Amino acid sequence: MLKHRLIGTVALMLAASTAQAADGKPIVIGVPIGLSGANSVVAPSVVQSAELAVEEINAKGGVLGRKLVLEVADDASGAAGAQKAFDGLIYQKKVDVLISMETSAARNAGLPAVTKGRVPYIYTSFYEGHSCNKNLFVDAWVPEQQVPPVVDAFKAKGAKTYFLIGSDYAFGRGMLGFAKGYVEKTGGKVVGEEYLPMDGSDWTAIISKLKEAKPDALITSTAGGAPNVTLTKQLRGAGVTLPFANLALDEGTAKSMGADAEGVYLSASYVTGIDSPENKTFLEAMKKKFGGELRTPNDLSVPEYEAIYLYKAAVEKAGGTETAKVLEALPTVSVTGPRGTIRMSKQHHAPLTMYLGQIQADGTVKVAGTFKDVDPGDQCPKLQ
Repeated sequence: MLKHRLIGTVALMLAASTAQAADGKPIVIGVPIGLSGANSVVAPSVVQSAELAVEEINAKGGVLGRKLVLEVADDASGAAGAQKAFDGLIYQKKVDVLISMETSAARNAGLPAVTKGRVPYIYTSFYEGHSCNKNLFVDAWVPEQQVPPVVDAFKAKGAKTYFLIGSDYAFGRGMLGFAKGYVEKTGGKVVGEEYLPMDGSDWTAIISKLKEAKPDALITSTAGGAPNVTLTKQLRGAGVTLPFANLALDEGTAKSMGADAEGVYLSASYVTGIDSPENKTFLEAMKKKFGGELRTPNDLSVPEYEAIYLYKAAVEKAGGTETAKVLEALPTVSVTGPRGTIRMSKQHHAPLTMYLGQIQADGTVKVAGTFKDVDPGDQCPKLQ
């Protein structure tokens, strides 16, 4: 009997020792992202935001006494690359969570590995909406939050007819599908809708159709990054000057386009000009860390920064990184960051303050309208 008690006591001691050792291991955050391909223009700014968040958290003792570590993998901005990146991070690097912005094609291709590997996945990119998975949470905007400010503004300026141009994949078609519905719902008419493959770069034929249609306004939704640059440059080269809104444009990419971006409208949950202590502190910390190498913080990189803090809050509430407990905690926690207070509480999505802005000559965004706590609508009713 005594022998059995001793064995039981030793077993408990070993278990406790093992648990303590596990607690001391780093928490690994996987960041699958388009370092090459369409997203390569914006990806570096996203990685920088992740690096700052991890540095700040580690400087204050980490999460439950454990340090955070980043594992970045190139998904090549597409489906095939995403499958390799997700598999490598989940099954080889053994990440505890995936936190990243990606193209919709990459996200959709990676979700099966997320489900099978049973890891939490915080998606930090604005997207076309209605991607639902029990492991997936989104802290960026969807069409219901982003499109109405643009269309309403153009309508107020007298626009009645619209031409739509997009990249031919889930995001481009999803965003413009919603935009077309909203235009028609509010009394407008779409006189043309054209798409180019995601890696396409010659918009000449589509721009000719645009000119023939003579719309009052243009709305585009291309793959974030390179397609934004090529389309805008060619529109300006063709002398297109009508009111123009880009549903996929971030402030960082706009700055990289120089004079071509001047006058373009965007609708975003983040602009660098947000006047709040949290945003000022964030911008100062980014400048201090990266100096001359700093990429402009934007509506694709700031959600990455905040998502890492959301994960931290969820792990602390869950008492560890066990997936089931973290998933239960994620919709109940919030963080106050550069964009304000963020909580992914609405069917795994977040109500967000949105800004209607127009790009100025120096690449900055002049805010033309602010819309507080815009509801994402019904995205994933079965997950509420």
